[in-house]
Amino acid sequence: MNANSDVQVSVLGLGAMGSALAGALVRGGYATTVWNRSPGKADELVAQGARAVAGAGDAVRAGDVVIVCLLDHASVREVLGPLEGELAGRSVVNVTTTSPEQSRELAAWAAGAGIAYLDGGIMAVPHMIGEPGASILYSGSGDVFDQYKPVLDLFGDSAYFGADAGLASLYDLALLAGMYVMFAGFLHGAAMVAPAGVKAGDFAARAAPWLSAMTGAFEGFAEVIDGGDYTVAGQQSLHFSDLGDLLAATSGQGISTEVVDMVQRLIRRQIDAGHGEEGFARIIESIRQQAD
Repeated sequence: MNANSDVQVSVLGLGAMGSALAGALVRGGYATTVWNRSPGKADELVAQGARAVAGAGDAVRAGDVVIVCLLDHASVREVLGPLEGELAGRSVVNVTTTSPEQSRELAAWAAGAGIAYLDGGIMAVPHMIGEPGASILYSGSGDVFDQYKPVLDLFGDSAYFGADAGLASLYDLALLAGMYVMFAGFLHGAAMVAPAGVKAGDFAARAAPWLSAMTGAFEGFAEVIDGGDYTVAGQQSLHFSDLGDLLAATSGQGISTEVVDMVQRLIRRQIDAGHGEEGFARIIESIRQQAD
């Protein structure tokens, strides 16, 4: 496949992300048909060379591969369900954010309808699509991934995780979990220093390189977790990791302790179970068990 390819690509959904995906396809030289439930969002893409159609069925009939980027799982089922016959024999790449079980449910429905199904999780914001740093995680049909990889690579680095259609979604949401907890930690820190007259921008300038450097600890944590031995020398103990001073300082600044409370509970659960001399990575055992 190349810019002169005969492959026809259709995009269902022209929100910010869907529009970015369609734009990358047009720039890549692919014949691109676009559809959106509400009118007007295709105008800029049409000016760039895309073809807009009035109905989702028209878009499906135009595409060898159909990229689906809608609001949620329910909207995907609502749009694709009535088009089951039209989709049979075609390939669907669904990059709508769904849960792992929803992704598996869609894959099972697609298999029953004779639709080749690939699920995707987008690890990027719209302006990153087609730029360095964007990555898309895929799972489901390996044949679809292999056949259309040159198309998918227009969006970002393409990674395939196997036939389980729910695995890309699981990775996506797990990575987002890490991101949101990190963001909450940054905002907690910004709130802590604000009463001292420190601007959030000044705090960000200190926090960004510090947090970036700390991600270097991930590999060490992973090695300990995979090895299952939290007593390996060189780890910071849970007793040393106790966040009592941080909680006191937070209260002293007159702000909520909720963000730090969450981590302290995970630490204390392991200390109270007699593991205080073991490494910080052991809090994964608290996470693995649902809280009472």
